[in-house]
Amino acid sequence: MKKVICLIPARSGSSILDKNIKLYKKKPLIFHTINVALKSKIIKRIIISTDSLKYKKLILKKYKKKVEVPFLRPKNISGDHSSDYSWLKHALVFLKREENYIPDIIVQLRPTTPNRDVKVVDNAINFFLRNYKKATSLRSANEFSQPPEKMFKINNGYFKGYFNKKKIFEYYNFPRQKFAKPYLPNGYIDILKPKIILNSNLIHGNKILPFITSQTNDIDSLDDFKKK
Repeated sequence: MKKVICLIPARSGSSILDKNIKLYKKKPLIFHTINVALKSKIIKRIIISTDSLKYKKLILKKYKKKVEVPFLRPKNISGDHSSDYSWLKHALVFLKREENYIPDIIVQLRPTTPNRDVKVVDNAINFFLRNYKKATSLRSANEFSQPPEKMFKINNGYFKGYFNKKKIFEYYNFPRQKFAKPYLPNGYIDILKPKIILNSNLIHGNKILPFITSQTNDIDSLDDFKKK
């Protein structure tokens, strides 16, 4: 049996103040993610990584003895430009130092993807467990309408393709069917190996299992809170 924990990131800073506890469908946004994790038949521990004492009190008031908030994340790794790697490593180092505990698998569930089905979450975990020796991580994604080859950046005031394909001039004008089918990571679920994070300074590693889901609501703006 693998030690499977769920890590939920919930920093207080955002373009929307206290976005992670703003009401969505009559509940604080993060509660939807916690509720799904609690329903999982595989996840054994749920740990919240937050820099906010306000968040900690709110979560423990509702989920005492069910969810853990064993530390407050340092402010210097909780800003807009802080990396996922920094808070993930901080949580793992804390667990190793304080409990001599390192899980086998981290299930990362972001509060900004609230409309999950626990059956899909457990299917993803089981899929990863079956491929545990071959994969370094799993990442959910949905099919995307346009391949990256069709996209532009602006360079010195002019459109320029993202790819340096000198032998294929104006490749971006080819029909999209000429390119590989694109997939967009959607935050439904990420599954990570602690040993990759601790030993290689990476999050996903070089063998990322694809787990395809339907497109789901990602809460990024005030208008997104109005969506079902």
